[in-house]
Amino acid sequence: MLSFLTGALAATSFLPLASAIPYSEYILAPSQRVLTPVSVHRANGSVTNPSGLTTSGSGQSVLTGESATTYDYGVNIGGLVSFTVGAVNRSDNFIGIAFTESSFWIAPDGSDATQNVGLDEILWYPVSSPGNYSVDNAHQRGGFRYLSLHHNSSGSVALSSVTTNFTAMPHYADDAMRDYTGYFHCDNEQLNRVWYAAAYTDQLCTIPSTSGNSLVDLLANDSSIPTFWYSNSTLTNGTSALVDGAKRDKLIWPGDFSISLPGVFLSTNDQYTLQLSVAQLFAEQNATTGQLRYAADTLHPGQPAGQFFQGLNQVYSYTYHMYNLLALNNYYVYSGDLEFLQQNWYRFTFGLNYSLTSVDSTGLAFVADNATADWLRVGMGAHNIEANSILAYTLTRAMGLAYAVGDTSQNARWQSYYDNITSAANELLWDASAGLYTDNQTTTLHPQDGNSWAIISGVANSTRAATISSALHARWGPYGAPAPEAGTTVSPFISGFELQAHYIAGQPDYANALMEYMWGDFMLDDPRMTNSTFNEGYDVSGALHYPAYADDARISHAHGWSTGPLLALTNYAAGLHVLNSSTWLVQPQPGNLTSVEAGFTTAIGTFSATYSSGNGSTAYSFQTPPGTTGTVMLSGVSGSLRSTNGTMVPLVSGMAKNVAGGNWTLVASGGSTLGGNGGANGTYAGGNGSGPTPVPYTGAAAKTSASLLSLVAAVCALAL
Repeated sequence: MLSFLTGALAATSFLPLASAIPYSEYILAPSQRVLTPVSVHRANGSVTNPSGLTTSGSGQSVLTGESATTYDYGVNIGGLVSFTVGAVNRSDNFIGIAFTESSFWIAPDGSDATQNVGLDEILWYPVSSPGNYSVDNAHQRGGFRYLSLHHNSSGSVALSSVTTNFTAMPHYADDAMRDYTGYFHCDNEQLNRVWYAAAYTDQLCTIPSTSGNSLVDLLANDSSIPTFWYSNSTLTNGTSALVDGAKRDKLIWPGDFSISLPGVFLSTNDQYTLQLSVAQLFAEQNATTGQLRYAADTLHPGQPAGQFFQGLNQVYSYTYHMYNLLALNNYYVYSGDLEFLQQNWYRFTFGLNYSLTSVDSTGLAFVADNATADWLRVGMGAHNIEANSILAYTLTRAMGLAYAVGDTSQNARWQSYYDNITSAANELLWDASAGLYTDNQTTTLHPQDGNSWAIISGVANSTRAATISSALHARWGPYGAPAPEAGTTVSPFISGFELQAHYIAGQPDYANALMEYMWGDFMLDDPRMTNSTFNEGYDVSGALHYPAYADDARISHAHGWSTGPLLALTNYAAGLHVLNSSTWLVQPQPGNLTSVEAGFTTAIGTFSATYSSGNGSTAYSFQTPPGTTGTVMLSGVSGSLRSTNGTMVPLVSGMAKNVAGGNWTLVASGGSTLGGNGGANGTYAGGNGSGPTPVPYTGAAAKTSASLLSLVAAVCALAL
């Protein structure tokens, strides 16, 4: 059941904003739902006036005989396609519709793929008379930039329009999809574009709840025959759902949420969708063991019942089980929704303690053969560094949540597990010659995922974190950071964790560089991409080949797990870290950036920061919600913080603790400049660094909730 707080947010979040949205020129979301192609990509056969159906054209377009026109919407979109027939000259005409996200997969016989082999079939419509024709709801395509209209008879058809009703963000008003509550800007234009493309990717992955699960023909095995496709399963108990990919799988995957869920809070603050989706992650928890699902089940599977879920019931993923737990943590951290956390606290502890049953006498969790499903990497199992680092991180989050709900009875036990994992991993898995952890004790493989998570979790101390960061950087290829645990894969998902690891290790320039050339120069600007959203993975050679898939055409080009730069730039470069509903950490790590602005608003309140440097000096100011407190860490800076009411707080070794929420400005002394490092800050290192330890929940967020409800009342009064 939705909490009252979330209901209030649902009532207010989708209203038009009264004030100007900063840097709205970068926002890629449309200003209305009915969209028209912006240009003709190509025309084949006998087609007259194909540009007549574009935004700049006029008049009818006539297709005669076997012919086709591929239209370009300019950016990746999703929705229901309609076309208007002005005239036909025979009764046996057919118009076919095909879709593709990448221009690489425009084909005469199908759309790009959602299944395991071949292409998706063209949707054919008999056109015997003038009128309007529309795709049915089950065939709304969640992700496509290119729309092909095919004609397959010897007659001719005159089309007077083709449009797409944009269906992402279904619970938002038609003119409110650009009403962001977060923003980012810096002096690197590529990073600005990357942030907003990441935000738009998350928006496309926010779909109607009744349009889920595209995995409906997984038994198809003949690549020469186009496969049938649709998506009509119900995913949540509300209007919307946050899914992995806009085109496919259109399912609620907990691993993806470790990246996309914070990104949604930091850009659109769509708490309504996030609560619905996280609730579904816990809906099918095993009542006997506490095991959580590899992916959330559907409420209504559509027809026929999904083959995928019949097999999924037998799959256990040790890592994704914990990603479910982290989804609840991240939801609470950004929303302050204590009621929802309390409702699910038993499920959380039940699930965490199930994970701990795998810890053996070494102090490490041993991932059994029946628990090795992961993000399509290979070799998961045994005393795996990724699995153990995620477990260590989850334990630190659990201890923080325990303070929030007032149940710290297991904290000492959880701390002991954390300490043992950290000690054993460093004793058994550290390879000093490589400066990296091995995947487990039986291999020489040094994984990207496990080494990134070792830094994030604090398994690696600050010295080893810096060593790992440099070693990961040294492995980069021309198209990004490799994930050798998945063969020749470049994984934007795991690289999103690597971004965080570089910042925590005190090497922000590495993170900035990786975002600029991997996400910006390649994933955003390569002509085979959508130039607006981020795909789920590719080959180290730059080929649009995801080694985990037999069919390259099924790669998703709008995948929420690939939006890691959004979180990285707001949390780390700008320095805005939310710890819980009443505490925060401000620790900017701009690296080689000379100006950074960022901000976001959640139910807790508004956070913002502005940084600039030049001529040997640093300027920095920030805003945090009233009634909260936090720590400020400005590495290499001496001076004080001054609030708008004149209060001065001195920096001691670049740090100030117990700073009250409000508006603060740095008053630097001695020409000091902000250092790029800051080291492993402890916020993401289980308290073993120099940063603040978890602070008990104080109830301070209640003031925010009260003011929010007052706003709701005022809005309702105006509507009467």
